[in-house]
This record gives sequence, structure tokens and C-alpha cells, in this order.
Amino acid sequence: MPRYIVESYSSGAGVDEARERARRTAELGDGVTYLRTIFLPADETVLHLFDAPSAETLGEAGLSAALPFQRIVVVVEEPMDETQRGFRVGSPTQDRGS
Repeated sequence: MPRYIVESYSSGAGVDEARERARRTAELGDGVTYLRTIFLPADETVLHLFDAPSAETLGEAGLSAALPFQRIVVVVEEPMDETQRGFRVGSPTQDRGS
């Protein structure tokens, strides 16, 4: 099933309410599953992660749940292999051949 990010904006005060509306979106959408919400305070951006049969189905459910959003974008994820786990940007690299 496709995965989507629903993007909206908030100063932070409304994040809990937005999260509840995201949960309600999943209840109202046929085949829609709410996964989590990510808040980026520096950008005042709220990202809700969903699995849904289509962007249209998710958008209709979001509107029914009064979830404010600017756009819905498909997410493409690739699983990490063991060499990528725990990697931190800027950290020294280890020689895995030793």
C-alpha cells in the first residue's frame, strides 16, 4: 500500500489537535492507516504519515476529519541495511574491512 506525507503548518500550539484530527482521518478513510506525526518547530511544519490506497482517498478523509493540509505527497522509503544503522552525519567513519 502506498505511503503518504500530509503536510500542514502550525506554530506548535495546535500540534496535539492536528494529531487527533490525523487519527480521525484514519477512522473516516476506508483503508487509511495513521502512522505518526512529526513536528518541525523551526519551520512550523507538521507532517503526518499515513498508509492509504490513494492520495484521493486520504485527501477526502482528511477533509472529512477537518485536518488542515497544504499538500499530500507520496513517500518512497528504502529499508536500511546494517551498515547504515546508527550512522550520524559528521561522525567519523569506521573502516568496516578491519
